[in-house]
Amino acid sequence: MQNIIPHLWFDKEAVEAAEWYVSLFENSSIIDITTIPDTPSGDTVLVDFQLANLRFSAISAGPYFSFNPSVSLMVSCSTKEEVDRLHDNLSTNGTELMPLGDYPFSKRYGWVQDRYGLSWQIMLVENMEEHPRIRPTLLFTGDVCGQAEDAIDYYVSVFKEANKGFINYYAAGEAMDGRAKINYGEANIRGTQMIVMDHGFGGDFTFNEAFSFMVLCENQEEIDYFWDKLSFVPEAEQCGWVKDQFGLSWQITPANMNDILMKGTKEEVKRVTEAFLKMKKFDLAALEKARLG
Repeated sequence: MQNIIPHLWFDKEAVEAAEWYVSLFENSSIIDITTIPDTPSGDTVLVDFQLANLRFSAISAGPYFSFNPSVSLMVSCSTKEEVDRLHDNLSTNGTELMPLGDYPFSKRYGWVQDRYGLSWQIMLVENMEEHPRIRPTLLFTGDVCGQAEDAIDYYVSVFKEANKGFINYYAAGEAMDGRAKINYGEANIRGTQMIVMDHGFGGDFTFNEAFSFMVLCENQEEIDYFWDKLSFVPEAEQCGWVKDQFGLSWQITPANMNDILMKGTKEEVKRVTEAFLKMKKFDLAALEKARLG
C-alpha cells in the first residue's frame, strides 16, 4: 500500500485535470470522485486517481493556492518520441520553463507548466527499468536554498521506512546561488520515491499548500508521532494539515479518511466533515464517534 500520497489543490478543475492526466499515461485510472457539501470553500470535490501506478489525490476547493515550480513531477521516458508526446500535450496552453532539447544530463528533456500550473519535467533516460515512471521533485529555493540534503536526512529520520539514495553536489562555482549544495538527490519515503535539489539559479517561488503530501496513518499513535515530527508552523495547523521546517505541507490523515468521505452515507459524511473541520490534529476516536452518530 502506498502510504505517502501526493495531493493537488485546484480551484475548480480537479476532476478535469485528473481525467486529462489519466489519459496521458499508461496504468492510470480515476479511482473515485465525490463531493463534500458545505465546507468553508463551499462544495468541494475530491478525486482519487493513479498515474502510471502512482496514486494521487486532488481537491477542488477554491482559488487559495497556486502551483509553482518548487514542486514538479519528473517523468522518465524510454524514447524520444515519448518525451515529445508528453511535452506536446502537457505544454499545450501552458508555459515552457526549460526548452525541449539536448542537455548534459539527458539527450531529450523539457520542463513545462501545464494549463493548470502544475510543473512537469520530462526526461529521456537510459535503463528505464532503473527509474520510476513519475517522481515528485522538490526544489529548494529562497530561504531554504541549500537545505535540500538536510531535508532528505530529516525525512529519512522521521519515516522509519525510508532511505537516502544517490546525491550529486554542485561543483565549486557551478551554482549561481552560492547557498545551493546539491543539484540532484534521491529519497525513498515509505515507497514513494522523490527527487530533491537546491535551486542553483536562485528563484523566489516557495513551497505552498497547492502541492502537499498525505501521510496515511493507521492509528492515533501514528498521527501523534507524525504531527509532532512535521508540524513546525502552528498557524498552518488545520484539518490535519501541517508545515515542516522547510515550508513543505503535509496532511497527517487517517488511512481510511477518503474511504469514509467517498463511500460513507450522506449522513456519515456530513457528521465526519463537521467534526474534522473543527480539528487541527485529527482525533480518531472523535471522528469514529461522529461517523456512528
